[in-house]
Amino acid sequence: MKQGLLWEFIYQIAALIVAVILVHSVYVTIVRPNADLIQEQQTFLQQNDENYVPERSVYVILKDYEQETCIILLFWAISIIGLKIQHAIKERSLLDNELVQIAEGMSILPEDSRNFARPVEALPEIQRDYLLPRALLAGLHRFQTTRNIQDVASTVKDVCEIESERLETELALVRYIAWAIPSIGFLGTVRGIGQALGQAYQAVSGDIVGVTVSLGVAFNSTFVALVVSILLMFLLHQLQLLQDRLVLDAQNYCDKNLVQYLQVPDQRSLV
Repeated sequence: MKQGLLWEFIYQIAALIVAVILVHSVYVTIVRPNADLIQEQQTFLQQNDENYVPERSVYVILKDYEQETCIILLFWAISIIGLKIQHAIKERSLLDNELVQIAEGMSILPEDSRNFARPVEALPEIQRDYLLPRALLAGLHRFQTTRNIQDVASTVKDVCEIESERLETELALVRYIAWAIPSIGFLGTVRGIGQALGQAYQAVSGDIVGVTVSLGVAFNSTFVALVVSILLMFLLHQLQLLQDRLVLDAQNYCDKNLVQYLQVPDQRSLV
């Protein structure tokens, strides 16, 4: 478990570094050179034609540092979400396996719990850490100890609830990124409006180009941040849905393939 947490931390740091390098490279080589060229052309046309209406360009919309930061955070969050989706899919694959091998009509007695637990314990170490094997082993060990079917059902439910809380907690970083993106967009809005106010004297004299560019920074940063935030929240909710279904399906699997086969012999019949 500790190695898994360490590997996940390293993965997150590496994903952030890769996202920064890739996005910044695209900005330096493609986005900002094209945006500067388009803005120079539009400024020239505005100065020579009062009726000229500049067209919105994707390069101009994306060119500022706030937009670049939002996109970097988006790719970072997507890499984390992708890792967790891959892990959830691997865990779901165990739901198709018959981990508790019992024929129809047979029952599991407390004395048999150890034998039925062996196939689950024989799984590879990585798979034994998945939710379904842990819930099955916890239920079988509990049945062997307490000889109480209700305790087994409660144990399986507790394991699934703890896993659900753990998965919810591990999404804290993605939720922080989802909160940070609109905040960064708002910072761009404040910066752009501040620059526009600082150039108000130019607008009074008739030169509105500087004010227009600054207001463009304000609106473009907010626009990009909101679009990125909407996309990220959609992916986050899809991940949560996948994880919630995994927990519910694992609990349902234990009920159908374990709990309903448990049987405690009547003590009076043994006398």
